[in-house]
Amino acid sequence: MIHDDTISAVATALGDGGIGIIRISGNKAIEIANNIFRGINGKKAEDIKTHQVSYGHIIADGEILDEVILIIMKAPNTYTREDVVEIHCHGGSLTVKHILDLTLRQGARLAEPGEFTKRAFLNGRIDLSRAEAVMDLIHSKNEFAMETSLKQLKGSLSEKIRSLRKEIVHSVAFIESA
Repeated sequence: MIHDDTISAVATALGDGGIGIIRISGNKAIEIANNIFRGINGKKAEDIKTHQVSYGHIIADGEILDEVILIIMKAPNTYTREDVVEIHCHGGSLTVKHILDLTLRQGARLAEPGEFTKRAFLNGRIDLSRAEAVMDLIHSKNEFAMETSLKQLKGSLSEKIRSLRKEIVHSVAFIESA
């Protein structure tokens, strides 16, 4: 992994809604979750198996801040290929902000826009065309744009580039041998 810091950000649209998601990625993601989460069954974040959901509370200064669902995803089988934690909380703007601030106080830093995808690219999880497709998909304004972005995300452009590269290398080798 390229980064040794941990980032955190709100992963859902800003504003009030039913659910808000705070995503944490990096080497301290599970440690941060461990410090602020208490499962109903007494489980700590470090006790949760990877890619499983656990129900509990976010605790701040000894008080329950919100009732949440926590998902632990251990590297390398994550979007960023780093340890990732998702906190699914109630979607009120104030609740989401308090939980995000809590993760920042625990040692994460606020992620820059697109930084989770940037880390996925830098850690070799996706190539550049797929990273661009993620942004295109997010900003799609019509069905055609969405479908094109999804094809690119699935690797259609990457595959075409690989195919052309293979053909060019073969041609160059043929020219050199002749």
